[in-house]
Amino acid sequence: MTSGEQLPAVFARRPKRADARRNYDALVAAARESFAEAGAGASLEEVARRAKVGIGTLYRHFPARRDLFEAVYVDEVQALSRSAADLAGLPPWDALVAWLHRFVGYVATKRALAEELVHDSEVFRTCRTEIYAAGEPMLRRAQDAGAVRPDVTFDDVLRLISGLTMAQFTAPEQRDRVLGIALDGLRQRPVG
Repeated sequence: MTSGEQLPAVFARRPKRADARRNYDALVAAARESFAEAGAGASLEEVARRAKVGIGTLYRHFPARRDLFEAVYVDEVQALSRSAADLAGLPPWDALVAWLHRFVGYVATKRALAEELVHDSEVFRTCRTEIYAAGEPMLRRAQDAGAVRPDVTFDDVLRLISGLTMAQFTAPEQRDRVLGIALDGLRQRPVG
């Protein structure tokens, strides 16, 4: 199932006309930047200004702030999910590690958005399903290749990695080092 098939309710708002679609995409990109810089409380006027559209255009596409949160969140989940296909040519362990690094980056920048969304909402559940659909096959492939412990589930991995994103690090290098330590714990160890 493609991302568009999984998320029809969210993308029903996505315009069909080229000019309206450009404005929609510009608003989502501007909102992503604004939310990354100022958190969920970023000014909608600033989002419209960055997108080079009027505030009326923003409200036409996103009548409520939550609609904009959902659009940005879904867009980011789809990019993360698509990245799994981009990594498919790598060896299983390398592909999994690269995707989990992208997942860490995604979670770190999307925490404010996720906090604004209800965790049992349809959008949140659908996005979670899409993340699992992208990541579980990568984990199984690494397990089948003997690179990852067979007793680990994808849910275990997500909880481990998500837990790391909650910590405060002094620098990105420290976060990457700690992630490397956690990933080493997933590796299959030779017996004997």
